[in-house]
Parts: sequence; C-alpha cells; structure tokens
Amino acid sequence: MSFISSVTSQAARIGARRNPSCQTIARYARSTSITLRQAQSSRIRSHDLTSVQTRPLSFSFAGPRKLDEILKVDMIEDKSSTDVEDLWLGYHETKDHQEGIVIDGKVAKSILARAAQCPFFIQPIFRDDGYFTLVSQFQTPNHFLLAYLEDYKMDPARAQPLITFSVFSDLVSSHGIGLIRADIINKGIADDEGLRCVNELLDAYGKDEIFSMSVHAFNKKPESFDFDDYISQQNQKWKNDDQKNE
Repeated sequence: MSFISSVTSQAARIGARRNPSCQTIARYARSTSITLRQAQSSRIRSHDLTSVQTRPLSFSFAGPRKLDEILKVDMIEDKSSTDVEDLWLGYHETKDHQEGIVIDGKVAKSILARAAQCPFFIQPIFRDDGYFTLVSQFQTPNHFLLAYLEDYKMDPARAQPLITFSVFSDLVSSHGIGLIRADIINKGIADDEGLRCVNELLDAYGKDEIFSMSVHAFNKKPESFDFDDYISQQNQKWKNDDQKNE
C-alpha cells in the first residue's frame, strides 16, 4: 500500500478538494538540508501533490501488525494493568530501535478515532543546528507511518517510512490501557528522537486542545493552520523539555 495512497494520479485532484490535509501539506511543506544547516523555508504548490503519479510503496511494515505478535494476550488475562505495563515497558527496554509506551485506554481509543478522521500531520525533530520535518499518515486500523517531508515533496510514492508506530487497543476493555509499539527504522534518527516524536504525535491526537488547534485544523481547516507558529511552539516545547531533563 502506498505511503500516500490517498493521492493517486486521477483521484488526487478530487481528493485534494475532499481532503484538505493534502492541500495543507502542500502549502506548509518546509525543506531543510539533510546536514541540518540553517533551516530554509520552501513551500510546495498544490499541484506538486495533485499531479503526482503514485505507485505502490515496496516495504514491509516495520512493527508487528497485531498485539498477539508481541504479547500473548490470553497469557496476561489474569494480570493487573500495572503488571502488563511493567511487562510491556520491560520487554522494550531490551530492544534497540524499538520503543514501548503505555497510555490510558480511553485516550488510545480517542487517538484511533481521531486519526481515522484526520490521518495527516507533521512533526519536526529539532537539533542544535536546525530541524527537519516528518509527515505522518495514519493507516487503518491502528498504524502510523512517518516519512521525511523532503522525500515526500519530491515523490510521495517513494517516500520511505523512517518511523512507524501502532496503537493497540486490545486491552482497553479488560485492563483500561493502550499499548504503543514504535519502530525507529532510519539510523539517522536516534531512538530518543524517535520516541520524542511519537510522544508528540500521541499528544497531538490525544489532548483535546492540541488536537483541535493543530491536527483537526491541519486536516479540516487548512486556512486556519499556521505552520510557522506551530513549528515555533514545538521548538519552545522541546527547549523546555530539554531544560527539565538537565
């Protein structure tokens, strides 16, 4: 399935009208040097997306598609939510380029419902000498894929995922928790950067105010989404988090 399967050669012109997020990505795309020299602003015109001829993307999803591939659900039915959380986090602590996260079950359900309606968003990763931007796409039933926006701008059909993560809601009813599995595929992204990026996206979809002002606006009301303001806010948030962790 193509990373940007919603933008096809003929349907794109229709899809861009039906799916404002495609227009938003086009309007607010920003490119930066791969070596992260001073970030340079670069806008994409709408037809840069709507004229693209897409082809199937040849890759295997990096992470397990079902929770049972990681955790035997029938084996933990009698475990408490705390026990399951400890098992989940402990298992992923031993893995390179894989991260485990546990969130409230209701939040997990909300994230999935919102992502189905608003499948696209952006997430910057900041470094000392600049930043680069990833574009995310949700694929039902519970998978997120993130690609380098510059690659997406050049050819959406060939934009390879750099990070993938899945939101598993299997234990919401029984344990009241959602389990997140993230895979950092690209070696140019450190595990802590990838984890931070995933957490930011979970907040963007899971917190009401952030979702309304950012993700929903990006997908449904692109004219109200201020790309530069969002990047500035995220930059300040990363700085504040860095100071707290010092």
